[in-house]
Amino acid sequence: MINFNPDILEIISHYLGVISVSIYTLLIIGISIRVIAKRRSVGVSLAWLALIYAIPLAGVILYILFGEVRLGFRRAERAKRIHLPYTHWVGQLELQMPGIRTVSSEFLRPIHDLVWARLTVPMLTGNRLSLLPDPDHILGELVKDINQAQHSCLLEFYIWGDGGRVEEVIGALIAASRRGVDCRLLLDSVGSGTFLKSRHCQMLRRSGVKVIEVLPVGAWRVLFQRQDLRMHRKLVVIDQKIVYTGSMNMVDPRYFKQDAGVGQWIDVMVRIEGPVALMGWLLWVRDWEMETGERLLESFNEHLLPDHEGTSKVQLIPSGPFTGGDCIQQCLLQAIYLARSRILMTTPYFVPDDPLVAALCAAADRGIVVELILPARNNSVMVNYACQAFFSDLLRSGVRIYQFDGGLLHTKSVSIDDTIALLGSVNLDRRSMWLNFELTLFVDDPAFISQVIELQNGYMQRSELLTEERWQHRGLARRGLENLFYLLSPLL
Repeated sequence: MINFNPDILEIISHYLGVISVSIYTLLIIGISIRVIAKRRSVGVSLAWLALIYAIPLAGVILYILFGEVRLGFRRAERAKRIHLPYTHWVGQLELQMPGIRTVSSEFLRPIHDLVWARLTVPMLTGNRLSLLPDPDHILGELVKDINQAQHSCLLEFYIWGDGGRVEEVIGALIAASRRGVDCRLLLDSVGSGTFLKSRHCQMLRRSGVKVIEVLPVGAWRVLFQRQDLRMHRKLVVIDQKIVYTGSMNMVDPRYFKQDAGVGQWIDVMVRIEGPVALMGWLLWVRDWEMETGERLLESFNEHLLPDHEGTSKVQLIPSGPFTGGDCIQQCLLQAIYLARSRILMTTPYFVPDDPLVAALCAAADRGIVVELILPARNNSVMVNYACQAFFSDLLRSGVRIYQFDGGLLHTKSVSIDDTIALLGSVNLDRRSMWLNFELTLFVDDPAFISQVIELQNGYMQRSELLTEERWQHRGLARRGLENLFYLLSPLL
């Protein structure tokens, strides 16, 4: 039996302790320096530093997992490599279809010019827009278009769920694939995780539909890519001629999350025929290449150019964790600054950054009617409290907050006066603005904007106005939770 000298054991223990503390201290200092060196907004940096020092080991681990934008080496390299070929394609499009590129009205030029400068995405005229606020109408129109497709059906969604009329969409895609139509799906790994393992997904694949899991998650991927970067777009492109986008996932609301206690999800989609469908096609094939490495630019069919008999001017604004991808936040701020009489917004998740709160409060202070419609009940407890943490400042400035009680209002829409409409997948929170891959329509068409405002007014009529007096009577426990999640809002 070996006897250890207690003095030696004590010395070893002492030095192991010193080494452990030194390594841990160096780790904390190193992570802190990295947080500061990234030069993000002060609020985001301070929130991470507070988390790291409040719960050190867990804070460091959380920062390593979620603190920086990491798309994965291959995906990031593809994202860099494909920029020039796609920009060149846009230039060639203008030669093939002269006259479709336009600029917005003089009043809206700042937004148009910003999108063009940051993303090289033109505004195109000659489009026909249909606002679809009813899920049966949305799914019915989509099935009809898929059934009539001759060349390609390209779909991209965050969530794809089973049940209800979604099965009609699946059946239409299977039939289209069997008659030779190129059918492809891009589905987010998290949002569509259950569907990707389902028998319906297997049926699609067996019928020839190509289904790709976007931004896959997994324990071994943690070291190579950030796991909460999500593909949040809702995009359908049919034969390069028709494009759908908006806020609705590929679900039938009557069958989707019925046990969440928030009612049916309320959404809107826009169906567009015309030249802007080509920009939707370009964005979709770009996303496909970024995820798979397969370039589909050469599959463009010059014989399927859309007509341009409509009158609507439309500009697509893709956003996400790529160069210029923060453009949507700047566009939103610019739109608020342009307001002269009324700002009306709907969003399910409202966790704004400081510039957006300041812009809304300043607009209300200068006499603009600022109206914000939010769901009365939310499916995320943390987001719900973080959202409510901003109510006091907004109400104090005169912002009108309406709480919609007809379900989970999931529509993301912005109208400014009667001149600007922004619709798409972007929530008014930091995640949508900075981290998720999103898509927004910027529309310059008075007739369509009137439809958007009518839709928003309809939501308002089904909502209750929150008064500052009633808000001040909430309990202390609730105020404490709001303050807690307000501190974490830059990270939500």
